[in-house]
Amino acid sequence: MSNVLPSAGPSEPEPTWMSDKPGRRSSFLARPLLALAVIAAAVLCSLVVVVPLDTIQQFGFGLIMLIGALWVRHKVNGPLGAMFLIALSVTASLRYMYWRLTSTLDFDNLIGGVLGWGLLLAELYALAILLLGYVQTAMPFKRKTVPLPEDRSLWPTVDIFIPTYNESLDVVRGTVLAAQAMDWPIGKLRVYLLDDGRREEFRQFSLACGVGYFTRSDNLHAKAGNLNAALTRTDGEFVAIFDCDHVPTRSFLQLTMGAFLGDQKLAMLQTPHFFYSADPIERNLKTFRVVPNEAELFYGLVQNGNDLWNASFFCGSCAVLRRVPLMEVGGIAVETVTEDAHTSLKLSRRGYNSAYLAIPQAAGLATESLSAHIGQRIRWARGMTQIFRVDNPLLGPGLKLGQRLCYANAMLHFMYGLPRLVFMTSPLAYLFFGAQMFQADGAMVLAYALPHILLSLTANSRLQGQFRHSFWNEVYETVLAWYIAWPTLLALINPKFGKFNVTAKGGVIARDYFDWRMGLPYVVLLVLNLVGLACGLWRLAIGEGTVSTVLINLVWGSYNVVIAAAAVFVANEARQQRRTPRISAVIPATIYFANGRTLACETRDFSVAGVALTLPERAQLTVGEEVRIGLSRDALEVVLPGTVVNADGSIGVVFGELNVEQQRDLVQITFSRADSWVGGWGTSEPDKPLGSLRDVLKLGLGNLLRLSFGKLFGLPVRLAVALRPRSAEPALPPVQADGPDAAGRCPPSMRTP
Repeated sequence: MSNVLPSAGPSEPEPTWMSDKPGRRSSFLARPLLALAVIAAAVLCSLVVVVPLDTIQQFGFGLIMLIGALWVRHKVNGPLGAMFLIALSVTASLRYMYWRLTSTLDFDNLIGGVLGWGLLLAELYALAILLLGYVQTAMPFKRKTVPLPEDRSLWPTVDIFIPTYNESLDVVRGTVLAAQAMDWPIGKLRVYLLDDGRREEFRQFSLACGVGYFTRSDNLHAKAGNLNAALTRTDGEFVAIFDCDHVPTRSFLQLTMGAFLGDQKLAMLQTPHFFYSADPIERNLKTFRVVPNEAELFYGLVQNGNDLWNASFFCGSCAVLRRVPLMEVGGIAVETVTEDAHTSLKLSRRGYNSAYLAIPQAAGLATESLSAHIGQRIRWARGMTQIFRVDNPLLGPGLKLGQRLCYANAMLHFMYGLPRLVFMTSPLAYLFFGAQMFQADGAMVLAYALPHILLSLTANSRLQGQFRHSFWNEVYETVLAWYIAWPTLLALINPKFGKFNVTAKGGVIARDYFDWRMGLPYVVLLVLNLVGLACGLWRLAIGEGTVSTVLINLVWGSYNVVIAAAAVFVANEARQQRRTPRISAVIPATIYFANGRTLACETRDFSVAGVALTLPERAQLTVGEEVRIGLSRDALEVVLPGTVVNADGSIGVVFGELNVEQQRDLVQITFSRADSWVGGWGTSEPDKPLGSLRDVLKLGLGNLLRLSFGKLFGLPVRLAVALRPRSAEPALPPVQADGPDAAGRCPPSMRTP
């Protein structure tokens, strides 16, 4: 057994309603005084919401709340400060919405009425998501690991399922070998490669490394069907599932299985999805490991919040499920394309518990291209909407209120596409047509809207700041809004619409290029808002309309221009030639030369294809020189053949042809270390809203300056090319996924370290 178990990261004081026992929750509502305080605060909030104030009084009230919130944010630590900020935000937001519903809907023309009601519905959606988000994230439960019995004979049998369909063996190999290397008793760990692609090289690889290999005669129900077929052919007490690119650490089962032995009703335990490569948004915006990515909020905070309410859900990979309850609900759900979350909902309805352990114990590849990234999100959005239609968590038996709200928020969240488009285009109604969407004075709009916006920003910055920086979600949502709006709307109408699509992993991008097909909606949004600003400035110049109303719409439109420009830049795909991303890590190394000489050094980064080395001063290597590289970790040394491919500054060595045992040793000493990924988890700088606003403004405005007049004048031609049928596209697409050869080896050109 490995003696190296990862730390969960910097410790923070836990709320007093948390249980001191590892893996146990205790409801804060069980504390009578706290429950009474919450009820009293709710009553007070409801009274404050409806108090009528004139413009000056409302400005003063909002200013007092904002000053109080800023003081609390910087001076009051712990859960008390967070709850106070939430109370202020909820008060301001409900007061704004009460005013909107009672004072701003007296429209005087058809265009203003239709667009005004559309904006109101979008705002009601945003308010619902805000309130449900507070329920989820106000009290995150920080689960601790539960020790396993000293007697290893009491440890249960675990089947490891690694489903694959069309991914290259080069992507899958590391996951299989790492799964075999887990610290678990021999005979109680069984690894199965589930090949829905029915490929001979996968069967040969499975035989060579000694893992089970399953195929089936069809691909019915895609991944869910693949997993269910394997369930009927295995009998382990537990099942651990890993996507084929998610490489587990040796300690994965040690950290997760204790919770199951301590809670016989626990049916599923999920761990974070951690990615060691940048997704296309991070790569194209150059924010990797600088700004928390899109998924970090969910895995860093939301799932912890779900765990408090016993509503953590299965995310398809890096999770363990107990076989008996899983079979009781019919196996992995097949009714929707998000089979993982739907399976969790079914288990929760049966009264089983779920858990989330926020320690990354596996790492995988992010999507390489924007088109693949968007395709993945479309599937998630469609699937969650399907669940909302066919198995609505707000209805039906078996769920507690907290579970219903957490599941509902997870599903409603993916319906943000249409509301986001409404917010991105609403000021155009006035700037283009003079249509009033608020039947109110501009000063009164500011008096009510600013506290609502600023207080929600302040509260969420406090709650989410380690895992989501302010304003960046506006960019993420804008990038996806157009593409998920219609699938979610159609899924609401007909939940059988759409099919499962496999997310491509392990590809390369041969050159920099602008993805006009994916970027077209952002370009249109940008151009529309720029034209809207020109119209607004013209109205201001000729004195048409109320000055305050024109200025509000100009500011709103200017912000939309910044966000749209940032989204346009996301479609500017950056070149990525390496199939195997580099991972920064310092590992003791030794270079063994052909003449018997040795040289001690250390790695700077590594991949499955090679390694970059930091040499002692004045040490030199020759390009093309054949060497052997020894990597040392935890008293284990792996010696691998290699060739020097770069000796100028960075010393790069490409590994030679490795046999299965060498590949297994390499994975164990690099990817499989217990502490491999903890250092990169939740380490972003805490959010500073003004700094985040500055960064987003710099990104958006900088992108505007990069747009040359040549590109703008050539836009009609480019749009025509982008809108051509796919059959008219060049034969060689920008994103390529050169597979391994018949022996499962990656081509030499793809083996750069």
